[in-house]
Amino acid sequence: MKQIILDVSDDGEVRIETRGFAGKACLEEAQFIKDLLGKELTRNLTPAYYQDAKKKAKRYLNLCG
Repeated sequence: MKQIILDVSDDGEVRIETRGFAGKACLEEAQFIKDLLGKELTRNLTPAYYQDAKKKAKRYLNLCG
């Protein structure tokens, strides 16, 4: 499931977190929110950002149990 999560702290700082996206899609999907909020102060990219969005993850069968 793809999600965009907004966390607003008591001092008004807004934190945007995306989940379920692979590759640069997370930045593209959250861009409209960043445009509304204004200046971006920091950016922390997760390992999902570096994944190839077109490449499917390999799935392995559980051979034991």
